Amino acid sequence: VQLVESGGGLVQPGGSLRLSCAASGFTFSSYAMSWYRQAPGKERELVAAINSAGGSTNYADSVKGRFTISRDNAKNTVYLQMNSLKPEDTAVYYCKVQLWVGVRVDYWGQGTQVTVSS
Repeated sequence: VQLVESGGGLVQPGGSLRLSCAASGFTFSSYAMSWYRQAPGKERELVAAINSAGGSTNYADSVKGRFTISRDNAKNTVYLQMNSLKPEDTAVYYCKVQLWVGVRVDYWGQGTQVTVSS
C-alpha cells in the first residue's frame, strides 16, 4: 500500500490550494478515504472523509463550506480542495485509508505541508 500526497505549499490567507493523494497497492475504488492534518504541538485531526463511490462526504466543523473532498476512482486519487484558507489551517496534511486484512489497519501517506501566512 502506498499513499503519496502532493500539492502543499505556502499560500496567503484567503487563498486556495488543491491537495492530491495518489494511491496504489489496493483496490482503491472499494475503500473510503480520508484527509487528516496535524499542526505543531497538536494532535492529528480528521479534516474530511469520502466513501468508496464518492457519493458521501463528511467534514470537520472547522473546514465546512471551505474545503471539498473528492475522488477519481479511474485515477486512484483523492483530492482536497481548500479555499478561503486561514492561518489556523497551517499543518501537515495526510491522507489515510483503513484496510481490512484480518484486522483493521490504517495506512498513511508521508504528508504534505500547508502553510497559510502573509
